[in-house]
Amino acid sequence: MSESKPQAERNTESAIKVRQVTDVHANWNEEGRGQPGKFSFQLILDNGAEEYAIRPPAEDADVLMELFNSTDVLYFDMERKVLIFSNLSLGG
Repeated sequence: MSESKPQAERNTESAIKVRQVTDVHANWNEEGRGQPGKFSFQLILDNGAEEYAIRPPAEDADVLMELFNSTDVLYFDMERKVLIFSNLSLGG
């Protein structure tokens, strides 16, 4: 028998629109021999409370990797599908 969450808890969780990205898993897959591949990033939100995958083109994936490495805190707006980078380290 599976336990379900109380309605109030489900309502609270569904009301959360912006979550902290607590981990990022990167992935690349081959589309076909000699063909360009596809990148994806799996965003782990609030230590696993939610997950979301983004599939940027290669040029954007390169920029995202730099931003991931340059930020202290990262958020994801679930409603608008927006990554929010906080406290960027702007090295020269």
